[in-house]
Amino acid sequence: MRILISNDDGIYSPGLAALARMASAYGEVRIVAPDVEQSSKSHSITSSRPLNIRRTQVPLLDGFEAYRVDGTPADCVALGVSRWGKPDLVLSGVNLGPNLGNGIWHSGTLAAAKQAALHGVRGIAFSTPVPDDEPKFDRVMPWARKALEILLPHAQLPLVNVNIPENARGLAWTCQSFRHYDGYVVPGTDPLGRQHYWFSVRPIEEVEPGSDRWAVENHFVSLTPLRLDLTDEARLEEVEKLTPLDASCAASETAR
Repeated sequence: MRILISNDDGIYSPGLAALARMASAYGEVRIVAPDVEQSSKSHSITSSRPLNIRRTQVPLLDGFEAYRVDGTPADCVALGVSRWGKPDLVLSGVNLGPNLGNGIWHSGTLAAAKQAALHGVRGIAFSTPVPDDEPKFDRVMPWARKALEILLPHAQLPLVNVNIPENARGLAWTCQSFRHYDGYVVPGTDPLGRQHYWFSVRPIEEVEPGSDRWAVENHFVSLTPLRLDLTDEARLEEVEKLTPLDASCAASETAR
């Protein structure tokens, strides 16, 4: 099995090294990751300039074929797939911080796995909360291995988001938490007195039982199958009946 590994924390992240070591037990590993941190870049791609990819030597990645890219996580996976041919699997992470609920919309970690799915390659994103300066990977990675072993036989799952609490006590199939949050801007000033702003969010609803956020808060590893198709099928069917137009998805022979 050929396994391409990327992330959004950058080529020097200890989470990337931990994931590469774990994955090496399952096949040939190649790493293509951003040269600097690209957190919260979502699925952005670089189209306004050429990208550079360079073979790199990083002490944490000793023994692995590793490349750094001056681009986003999605760029890295696109380049990795293009240069290596179609791998069997793409793993992203381990992200230093959770990717739960609405947070997956702007997650660069998940975007790397999504980019794999767009290329027809299975993508799995791994994340873990960071209570201290660095996760205790000796606790996290055995659960990452268990999650991978559960997911590998399920070829019908092209895209999965995995979140691993440090003190996990089991695994759970979950849905994405969809609780709303209050996005707000916090003004401040820098040391020279110039005004700047922080964008932050705070949840305004309780967590939903059975969701990814619920699982992690209750010390379960959350395995959330996702899909690329964002169509709201129930609402589409409803509006097609209420307001018929000249053509419809339901009537098309080429529809999904």
